[in-house]
Amino acid sequence: MFHILWPPLTVGLAIIILGLETTWLKTKNIFYYHQTRFWIRIFMINFGVGVISGIPMEFAFGTNWGPFSIASGDFFGNILGFETAMAFMLEAGFLGIMLFGWNRVSGGMHLFATSMVVLGSTLSVFWIMVANSWMQTPSGVEYINGKFIITDYLAAVFNPDLAHGFWHMFIACIELSLVVVAGISAYYLLKQREIDFFLPSFKIAVLALVFITPLQILIGDSAGGALAHTQPAKLAAIESHWETNPPGKGASWAVLAIPDAENQRNLWELTIPNALSLIVTHSLTGTVVGLREFKPEDQPPIWIPFYAFRLMLAAGIFIAFMAMWTAWLLWRKKQQMSHENISQNTWLLRGWILAIPAAYLAVEMGWLVREIGRQPWIVYGMMRTQHGVSELPLATVQWSLLSFFVFYLAIGIAAFYFIRHVLRQGPAYEAAPKSIKNKDRPMSSMNDGGY
Repeated sequence: MFHILWPPLTVGLAIIILGLETTWLKTKNIFYYHQTRFWIRIFMINFGVGVISGIPMEFAFGTNWGPFSIASGDFFGNILGFETAMAFMLEAGFLGIMLFGWNRVSGGMHLFATSMVVLGSTLSVFWIMVANSWMQTPSGVEYINGKFIITDYLAAVFNPDLAHGFWHMFIACIELSLVVVAGISAYYLLKQREIDFFLPSFKIAVLALVFITPLQILIGDSAGGALAHTQPAKLAAIESHWETNPPGKGASWAVLAIPDAENQRNLWELTIPNALSLIVTHSLTGTVVGLREFKPEDQPPIWIPFYAFRLMLAAGIFIAFMAMWTAWLLWRKKQQMSHENISQNTWLLRGWILAIPAAYLAVEMGWLVREIGRQPWIVYGMMRTQHGVSELPLATVQWSLLSFFVFYLAIGIAAFYFIRHVLRQGPAYEAAPKSIKNKDRPMSSMNDGGY
């Protein structure tokens, strides 16, 4: 829950930085160099906390999940090894050049280093999602005498959930990062600080979100439909859908409900007729399997997946609405929404600042849906979570959890302190590398029709 706050921004912001640096080298406009240097500072803090919080999780597989690690090590451990050696080390190896290589390497070499950081972070997403997707829809293995035996390596890697899981997570990284850029830019515009610097970044992020948010909704819809075939119990838990609808009659979608797992029903619900069938099967009368089709011991918990999904959906719709509303204002009121006047639209800018926690909420809630909805299986349908956990004394787990809580709280506070320091300081306007002949174009001219 804590660790996943950091990698998505690392992945998406690296892509944004690569775009800014590429534009700088192509146009020789120093404005893009200053943009690159500012967002790299945010990236560096975020990357550091992501690494620090992620390392203990690697050890936790051996300490807290020993039986699972022994059973799945031939594949699961292999994939995590790929993520470390092929992705993280690639990213870390070029990170030093990206952060400290200005005036030490050529512009082309620095751009190459930045692109390798982007490639490494993207590969990290891929291999992590391979491992997690295999836990969701295990393929290419047989579970024999308490151990997963690989029968088809490629089938295990490219399991049924991978395409939906990877793209949904990868686009979430980009969407979150664009929201952070838009929200931070909105903060400066609201404070009427550095308007010439942050108005272009605000507009670029918003216009990119106009395309990214609908794409994410479409991918999410596709992933939800796939659950009906790969993890029907999870889908039923997400929707608190108890009884399979009969042929010719659509399943209602519960907008809100009070699930009662003990009695296998909802105590109260606010429903839209036929909507669940339409959402899942794209048919008003499509069949959606209910939770009663599964034994109670095979059913996931209901409350968290049900409401986490709705919070994720609400946050995603809010961000999409903000993007469309802002784009409409920029198109309809070009003159009024230019330069300093945009800072007078306080509701718009406050909405974008609010969009930052909304984006993080969507990521957290989406991960809760994905992981808790898989229960009671650590490897869906093959190995139960209770059989994968290490047998540890309660006191050991309590003190370990408390220690990690204090440690993560400390580094989280430190991260917000340093990010706050960067935001209070603002752009530094460093001198451009001497090897690049930059055009010293006034930043105010960046707002004249180019965005």
